[in-house]
Amino acid sequence: MDPNASIGWVSLTVSDLEEALSFYTGILGMDKISNTENGCVVLGVTRTPLIILREQRGATPKPPNTRGLYHYAILLPNRRNLADMFTRLYNMWKLDGGADHLVSEALYLRDPDGHGVEIYTDKPRGMWRRSRSGEISMATLPLNLDNLLKELQREETGKNLNSRWRLPTGTRIGHIHLHVSNLKKAEEFYHKILGFDITTRSYPGALFMSAGGYHHHIGVNVWAGEDAPPTPSESVQLVSFAIKLTDRDNLNKITKRLEEKRIKFNEGLINKITGYRGVSVKDFDGNNVELIIVEDDKNLQ
Repeated sequence: MDPNASIGWVSLTVSDLEEALSFYTGILGMDKISNTENGCVVLGVTRTPLIILREQRGATPKPPNTRGLYHYAILLPNRRNLADMFTRLYNMWKLDGGADHLVSEALYLRDPDGHGVEIYTDKPRGMWRRSRSGEISMATLPLNLDNLLKELQREETGKNLNSRWRLPTGTRIGHIHLHVSNLKKAEEFYHKILGFDITTRSYPGALFMSAGGYHHHIGVNVWAGEDAPPTPSESVQLVSFAIKLTDRDNLNKITKRLEEKRIKFNEGLINKITGYRGVSVKDFDGNNVELIIVEDDKNLQ
């Protein structure tokens, strides 16, 4: 895998678009960037797309015992931003919890449709530890909120509760975590075919993979059950997620591997967004993966 690969956008269906927009723009502080040809709304930071919403009016919540999205994760530039976000969510939304993962500090919540959302910031790479087997050590420990909120001691009171507050420049999708039917099938697709490195396989029922030495860009688990069925069509769900590559050469390497393995892919993207091009492919659980590159536009890097 391209060592500079990252997760691009995440595309979701929602049961009530206006309610979802109130959450993503009014609570999380995303900007509305554009509308796509098929009526989806593109949200992000300035011109960088992070979330794409497609209305499926009246759709039901995703059943917990189905495969598909577990959560997607918004990566903030620094710890002070995470403290801002905690204060905002504590006062304006419902948090499911927080965690110290040894490599990062994270908050957990759900959007109005129940889609899992993680908001986190990374610890410096020099603090990441490895096990004797070479795996990146990750855990789920209590988040030290008192220490986190010290980041705001010099901040103006209530500034992070302002209705005009926006996500900081540099915010991006850090990783995506999927319920899958089988870990070996997921490893075959994301590791052996796409080329992500395995960073941790000892976490019970889960597997974590990345490019360029990151702790994980892709997480998969069987916590919904081995051979879990797909999300029903009448439920909100993950439409697709994008893996952003640095250039056409890296994209060509992956499409060549797909051809060698006789895996069908489509030229073009599911979400046609100005400034991006690429191909679309399904993983072995039916999740749509968009392999994207940025056209020559510095504002979209």
